[in-house]
Amino acid sequence: MDEALAADQQCVINQPISSSRYDAWARKILRIPDVRPTVRREEAAERLFSLAMVISGLRCTLSYVIVPFILPALGIGALAGFGPEIGIPIGVAALFFDVKGIRRFWVANHKWRWQMSLIYLAVIGLVLYLVIADVVALL
Repeated sequence: MDEALAADQQCVINQPISSSRYDAWARKILRIPDVRPTVRREEAAERLFSLAMVISGLRCTLSYVIVPFILPALGIGALAGFGPEIGIPIGVAALFFDVKGIRRFWVANHKWRWQMSLIYLAVIGLVLYLVIADVVALL
């Protein structure tokens, strides 16, 4: 029974790859090869979206809750000065996973690839702003 399930999860989705001008442009920008989408790729794209959003959320939680409020309330306000040193690596990791997530949705030819790309781009913009602010704070 498990073997049948594993084989089914790897099956090719019989959805044609969109050939619209905009899809072709996005695939070229993202350097997406011509591959057939599978159920496994679609599920991997959704899992990576969750991971990327968790990392981006962690970055925002550190910047806006833990460093300015929680650490001083616990009496370890001296650590609050390490915000940029913590925020920059987490922000860079979040940006990496966001870009990787966009690519995964396009490789999977996911039906929500455009909507998810817009969400990712909004998150990338916010995290990029925070990373730049942290770099400026270090200078």
